[in-house]
This record gives sequence, structure tokens and C-alpha cells, in this order.
Amino acid sequence: MSRPVRIGVQLQPQHAPEYALIRDAVLRAEDAGVDIIFNWDHFYPLTGDPVGAHFECWTMLGAWAEQTERVEIGALVTGGGYRNPDLLADMARTVDHISDGRLILSIGAGWFQHDYDEYGYEFGTPGTRLNLLKDNLPRIKARLAKLNPAPVREIPILIGGGGERKTLRLVAEYADIWHSFADLDALTHKNTILAEHAAAAGTDAARIERSVPWPGRANADALHAAGVTLFTVGVSGPDYDLTKVEQAIQWRDDVNPEPLEGLA
Repeated sequence: MSRPVRIGVQLQPQHAPEYALIRDAVLRAEDAGVDIIFNWDHFYPLTGDPVGAHFECWTMLGAWAEQTERVEIGALVTGGGYRNPDLLADMARTVDHISDGRLILSIGAGWFQHDYDEYGYEFGTPGTRLNLLKDNLPRIKARLAKLNPAPVREIPILIGGGGERKTLRLVAEYADIWHSFADLDALTHKNTILAEHAAAAGTDAARIERSVPWPGRANADALHAAGVTLFTVGVSGPDYDLTKVEQAIQWRDDVNPEPLEGLA
């Protein structure tokens, strides 16, 4: 399946003492030409001051849905254990409507223990968190099918993670987009594992878009040749410097074929 390259930016909602800084970064990112604007679903910074300024994910996505006009939006990624899955589906449907069908529902098993401990969630083990994600995904799909009004579109599901036995099986069964932190060698290997899971589940691995963090122009060509079409640049507050984002956009425009004009 041939897809154009897309560029995302993850505006990490950390170290911005005023929300206006994030609002401005969203405006600049959409104007720069990104395809997707992500945040993340954490309650504390992941880098720098561990108790520094930070804002919540899903309320922010509702604001982005109103602010933006063209880009898709989502979290990279939603913590799978932070919300009742039926409620999460309803939240996603609502943001999908506010944005007129531009939401990506991104989800993972969760990993940052500070979030869990401070907000009173059971951290458990990687296995128990993945089992919870396995239980939640069909509930999310079922609730989305029941909601009235229905979502504007069939909301794309992005699953983040690279575990070969459990996570990739869930990707094969439920995901439209698979996000990993794999380098070229690991990605090539995991693509084979994903294809095996997809065959076992009766799905088509080719329908799943591959997504990785932006590796820089020097490494992007090889990852693109291996099947990656979504690259996301992570940018932190308070400055939200989009220099690397602009470089990634230029590479995207060099790689993507020119649109054909004048054809009936």
C-alpha cells in the first residue's frame, strides 16, 4: 500500500508556565505545514524538572480541535490505564466531532511510574498493563459503535509500543497506525513479526501505517524505504522551537511525489 510521507509534531505539554505558549506553538505548527499535531498523556514532565509546569492531555485536545482547521490531532500516546475505556471512547468521539473528523485515537499500555503513583493508579507490571490494554481495546471499539451521534469518521487507532509477543499482536488486530521507537534493523525485524501476527489474526499488515520519531534527514530515507511514512518531531516547552519540524517538512516535500494536475 503506497502512502505519502506525513510529518507530525509532538508538542510536549511540559515546562510551559502559561498555556498561551502551547496555543501559539499549535498555530505556528499548523502554519508551518505539519500533517498532525500530537501532545502526550502524562501528568508530570518526562525531562528536566520532574515537578515542573505541565498540562493535561485530553482537555487540551478539545481546545486544539477548535483552534486548528486542517491538521489531524491526537495524543502520542494516551495512557491505557488512566481512563475507563468506554469514557475514553466517548471523549474521543466528542473531540472527533469538535474537530470535524480530525482526531487520531492513540493509545499505549503506559510506562511512567510517577504518573501512576501520584494520581493513584495501580502501576502493576508491563504484563498487567498490556493485559489491561488488551481488555480495553475491544471495549473502546464497541463503545464507538454504540455512540449517538456516531463519530464523524471511523476514528484511526494508533497503538504505540514494540513488544513482539503482545503489543504487535494488538497492533495487528486493532491498529491503523503503529508507532515505535525502533531503529532500521529493529524495524525490519518487527515488520516481519507484525506480518505474522496479522496473518494469524486474518488482517493485512500492509494496511497499518508505520510511525517513528523523526530520526534526522540522514536516516529518514532508509526508514522510509523500510515502510515508515509517519515521522514525528518531539518539541518541548517553554520555547517550542520548530526548526527541526521545518527541516522534516522540507524532506517530506522532497520525497512525496508532486500532485498531478489537470487530469479528469
